[in-house]
Amino acid sequence: MIARMSTLFLRTLREDPSDAEVPSHRLLVRAGYIRRAAPGIYTWLPLGLRVLRKVEAIVREEMDAAGFQELQFPALLPREPYDATGRWTEYGDNIFRLKDRKGGDYLLGPTHEEMFTLTVKDLYSSYKDLPLSLYQIQNKYRDEARPRAGLLRGREFIMKDSYSFDVDDAGLQRSYEAHRAAYIKIFDRLGMDYVIVAAMSGAMGGSASEEFLANAVNGEDTYVRSAGGYAANVEAVVTVPPPAADATGIRAAHVEDTPDTPTIDSLVQAARGLFPDREWSAADTLKNVVFMLTHPDGSREPLVVGLPGDRDVDTKRLGAQLEPVEAEVFTDADFAKYPALVKGYIGPQALGEASESGIRYLVDPRVVDGTAWVTGANVAGRHVFDLVAGRDFTADGTIEAAEVRAGDLAPDGSGPLELARGIEIGHIFQLGRKYAEALGLKVLDENGKQVTVTMGSYGIGVSRAVASVAENSHDDLGLVWPRAISPYDVHVLATGKDEAIFQRAQQLADELSSRGLDVLYDDRPKVSPGVKFKDSELIGVPTILVVGKGLADGVVELKDRASGQREDVPLADAVERVVAVTRVAG
Repeated sequence: MIARMSTLFLRTLREDPSDAEVPSHRLLVRAGYIRRAAPGIYTWLPLGLRVLRKVEAIVREEMDAAGFQELQFPALLPREPYDATGRWTEYGDNIFRLKDRKGGDYLLGPTHEEMFTLTVKDLYSSYKDLPLSLYQIQNKYRDEARPRAGLLRGREFIMKDSYSFDVDDAGLQRSYEAHRAAYIKIFDRLGMDYVIVAAMSGAMGGSASEEFLANAVNGEDTYVRSAGGYAANVEAVVTVPPPAADATGIRAAHVEDTPDTPTIDSLVQAARGLFPDREWSAADTLKNVVFMLTHPDGSREPLVVGLPGDRDVDTKRLGAQLEPVEAEVFTDADFAKYPALVKGYIGPQALGEASESGIRYLVDPRVVDGTAWVTGANVAGRHVFDLVAGRDFTADGTIEAAEVRAGDLAPDGSGPLELARGIEIGHIFQLGRKYAEALGLKVLDENGKQVTVTMGSYGIGVSRAVASVAENSHDDLGLVWPRAISPYDVHVLATGKDEAIFQRAQQLADELSSRGLDVLYDDRPKVSPGVKFKDSELIGVPTILVVGKGLADGVVELKDRASGQREDVPLADAVERVVAVTRVAG
């Protein structure tokens, strides 16, 4: 087929949109692929829709090839199934809720576990019906508090979500591996530079999960990897704790005056002044950071996190541990309500559910028994020294909330960690029986006994994949699409005013189309060659065929968008050359 730019619904922009934060957002808008409709909501224009449909096609082909079956649920969903699983409450403000004219509660689906589960329950009742894997490609909705980065963090997005149903855990493992293999084929075909990392299951629940991350400098996810092959989302990294220490020789805890020391740096300086015979650093201090937790039912409670003073709390790691509970840093108003918490001088002696304050206290795994710390004395201007964990205080438990640093040891012993950035494009979960139990999905096993079905959940961000490819497939001039998802196979440019140029360009476009290629033909008669070249570079079709002044010498120019290489090709050979390029590259 041929699309002519003289009639194509397209308007390229020379300036970046004011709200663009990342290259994919900037270039997809400028090149006329998407258009902002509202914050976090985008219209897919003809060019963008062609790319989106090609991504969908690859996803669908590999899912079908793996034996998974497609269906489609509505986006508008009733409240009752989400009440049964508790997610109507757990989602809090993150979902769009609405009422119909009769006062019934509905939501716009953020994900469809409940609907898949109920549909299988309605139709299947025997182990003979399983294993089963179903999927859909569907619009999803989440009321993001701060939509940003174009398609990467929006309120409406397109996702492929699939679910496996098995009689037992062994079956779940097989289904999980089948989905994992299909995902690898999908992302390989999309031409993505990606990594598979261990991840947190979070509110989804389940025993195991992995993320597929597209490597990207601007990625919002941090992951770690070791030379020995360990890879994990930073939220899933497990700290390697030191062994318990022998505190026999450590003197009794003692409180010292440390005026004007509300920060770790100021405390270290005070310690050096009080006890100059020791080498003091932030790692000797125990920092206690207070958060206000908000539960899905709206109830609130404080939580104090204790960690070595040379580390900061990573709020994403903290949030992953607490999900679906939300955590916010304590405000001055919060401190006023809890006088036991002396801002800047909080110590563990007054904390813990067994203490008088009853405030929950969780510590970093590095705070092991026998380790001695300098920390707050719960009195303004005073700190306690030689406070020993297990001897002088006991926490309510541990929490993985401290930042992960390059050089930290991998938990599997495979060496030091390095940090990298990525964009989540896929996530696979071994859900287990959480949703099946909540919704009563059972089948009769081979012995005639009812057993609860075990499930897996598998998602691919389809619209996010478009942005993720754009994030890594561009240069200073514009987009550079991989051939597999480029909106067109070849971009033919007629550059010049001579009618013979346009006639020959039309003939070439017709011949290329007859050979099965999708052609974008820039036939605009009163547009300068410079503008046409800039538009072709911005739009990013991988092969550009220029019919211009060289026609007088019987040649046309063939340009590779990715490498920038250009060559003059005899007119008689042009079609075969383009077909050969597209077939080899594709």
